[in-house]
Amino acid sequence: MASNAIIQAKLVLLGDLGAGKTSIVVRFAKGLYYECQESTIGAAFFSQVMSLDEATVKLDIWDTAGQERYHSLAPMYYRGAAAAVVVFDITSTDSYMRAKRWVDELQRQGTCYFITFHLIISFPVLLLSSFLLCNATFHMLIKIKAGNPHLVMALVGNKVDLEERRQVGTQEAMDYAEANGLLFTETSAKTAQNVSELFHELAERLVELRPSRPAGMILHDGRHRHGNGGGRWRFCCSG
Repeated sequence: MASNAIIQAKLVLLGDLGAGKTSIVVRFAKGLYYECQESTIGAAFFSQVMSLDEATVKLDIWDTAGQERYHSLAPMYYRGAAAAVVVFDITSTDSYMRAKRWVDELQRQGTCYFITFHLIISFPVLLLSSFLLCNATFHMLIKIKAGNPHLVMALVGNKVDLEERRQVGTQEAMDYAEANGLLFTETSAKTAQNVSELFHELAERLVELRPSRPAGMILHDGRHRHGNGGGRWRFCCSG
């Protein structure tokens, strides 16, 4: 039985057009699969509650569009996320390469940048009844943290039901994920293979991060929860 702890977390799906992001989240949230799934325009929102032994996890899921023309909108959705799922199509090398670029972009969002400022101030100095104009130089080092350094990321190879058309090897993607500290799995939205397991593992990782209260996560006191979890919850982006 889940404890009273309730974790509300923002999760974003990223990936190339046709990788199967929407099909994965529709399979997870609704238990459905559409052979001809319409492409997402902008972004779509889904919500799902998962009861774990340690806590109840409510995932607020943003499914982003894969078309290049919507790429500039992506930061609006992954900024402040607690978790990200980067999806690629195992039958497309281009889709895999695009997924790696998404990983790079997300990792940059969790990087600390150091910026040095040089400030020169001029001031008069009284010397033997004369004023001299002197300069003083000050150096300031400012640390800027971008994004969520605790972001939980998963790399997902979708469409394993099309094994005969595979272009991206499992071991290759697994090695890349391990080298970059990512969770990795292969799924099929069509057959539901590993879809529930993917989100369950992400929820488990988020529970483990609960004490650090990372960006994109809100903790609720379970005693204040009403109903069966089907109502609307307020979500505040952070980070």
